[in-house]
Amino acid sequence: MQKMWKLLPLVAAVALAACTKPEEKKPDAAAPAAAAAGGDTIVVKIGSGAPKSGGIAHLGQDNEMGAQLAINDINAKGDLMIGGKKVKLELVGEDDAGDAKQGTTVAQKLVDAKVVGVVGHMNSGVSMPANKIYADAGIVQVSPSSTNPDYTLKGNKTPGGAVTSYRVVANDIQQGSADAKYIIKAGAKTVAILDDATQYGKGLADYVEKGIKEGGAKVTSREALTDKTTDFKGALTKIKNENPDYIFWGGMDDTGAALAKQMKELGLKAKLASGDGLCTPKFIELAGDAAEGVICSQAGLPVSKMAKGADFIANYEKTFPGKHVEIYSPFAYDAVYAIVAAMKAADSVDPEKIAAAMSKVSFDGLIGKVAFDEKGDIKGGVITVSQVKGKKLEVVDTVM
Repeated sequence: MQKMWKLLPLVAAVALAACTKPEEKKPDAAAPAAAAAGGDTIVVKIGSGAPKSGGIAHLGQDNEMGAQLAINDINAKGDLMIGGKKVKLELVGEDDAGDAKQGTTVAQKLVDAKVVGVVGHMNSGVSMPANKIYADAGIVQVSPSSTNPDYTLKGNKTPGGAVTSYRVVANDIQQGSADAKYIIKAGAKTVAILDDATQYGKGLADYVEKGIKEGGAKVTSREALTDKTTDFKGALTKIKNENPDYIFWGGMDDTGAALAKQMKELGLKAKLASGDGLCTPKFIELAGDAAEGVICSQAGLPVSKMAKGADFIANYEKTFPGKHVEIYSPFAYDAVYAIVAAMKAADSVDPEKIAAAMSKVSFDGLIGKVAFDEKGDIKGGVITVSQVKGKKLEVVDTVM
């Protein structure tokens, strides 16, 4: 009995060891973002969020196609190596419909899809609420077209403290100032301002109004409409009585085309000016003859002025038959390259490490030099002012 009692602790220890599972090795933090593709090749996903339905679907589709071209070109070279393994990129595109609520749903879907970075969103009003979801997941977001200053000024950081909101275009402070200066330079003494009440439209119009007043011209009236407005006649009748030299529209091309047509129908003598929302072939198509003479600005160079722009256009039209570059697909193209450059700098496909390496990104891209300041804004952003002449956009000024 005494010997048996002495054996009991030993028996218990053996039994406990038999019931205890061996400690499992924790997977690499990057593992969820990379899937095996056979051999030493891994598949790494990059997300794209843009409106692919609704009135500005052509712009969202243009952005996504620009990102897809970059993915195609990088994969075709076949030399992307991260952590000693060959990487194949895959684009995961989602439709945010240009809507903030749907945009946050899309953001969560992209997080769940294990993307390592996101190109998007197109609209500032979608990019800004989506950014928190990406940041909480440690994922960087590079917008090819969101221009509201608050997108980066109030951007969120990853759990590790890295900036997550980046853009490859100039912002509305730069664009609004350039628009106001050009309008005044063109001889405007009085300007009426309309906007679509979105983060983009209102934000741009605010900076234009500020620039107009600081430049010594008068703002005759300021009115907010919506991004769904199709009947501008009430607002235009009031503006006609004010007889301004210019009307500035803070909004997109689908609504801007209706505005231009109705200005012509009502016989307004004022010239129409706007931001990048109207600097598209689609605006000219939708507005018809009413587009002639319209002034618009773009937060960057137009593709026709890019050193490799002709090659990009040819590649775009060959890859997507029947489609033409709208405006920001070249910027979406370089947004992919910016994420990949950070991936290379980090030598990792861990999203948090990629986000942390974004501050090191610097390369000569399709759109020009791509490098970012501490907020996430592109350094040396350019504003291009164009005018519709003979159903084409012609550059009339460039502001560095």
